Amino acid sequence: MQAPLAALIAVVFCLLSLLHIGWAVGFRAGTWQVLPERDGAPLFQPGPLSTLAVAALLFVAALLVTQRAGLGRELLPAALVEPGCWTVSVALVARAIGEFRYVGFFKRVRQTAFARMDTRLYSPLAFLLGVGTGMVALLGP
Repeated sequence: MQAPLAALIAVVFCLLSLLHIGWAVGFRAGTWQVLPERDGAPLFQPGPLSTLAVAALLFVAALLVTQRAGLGRELLPAALVEPGCWTVSVALVARAIGEFRYVGFFKRVRQTAFARMDTRLYSPLAFLLGVGTGMVALLGP
């Protein structure tokens, strides 16, 4: 069960990484729904470098999960794989819970395009990826 779960999680991380790369190089489809907003304006404007950094972290998360499950080649230092998986897991579950205002399951601002997508897709996906990554970390190779 662990190998298929890890493979599915890694595929999702890779797809999300590719999406962020697309945004970093100018692809704009759907971007009006991906940033929290206040009074109709985004709370922040990520630049290409920060967007590429997120893409890189998502790709590293995919590597951590596949390596922890014993899939593929070992590209990361073995001592970092289990703690790295736990870090990804905690970060994603925390993202799903949110900061209680604009992001996460317990946000107060709910009437924006981002908030609706966050409730329907982003927070549940973050939670599932976080729990799944935690399961891969727990089960080991």
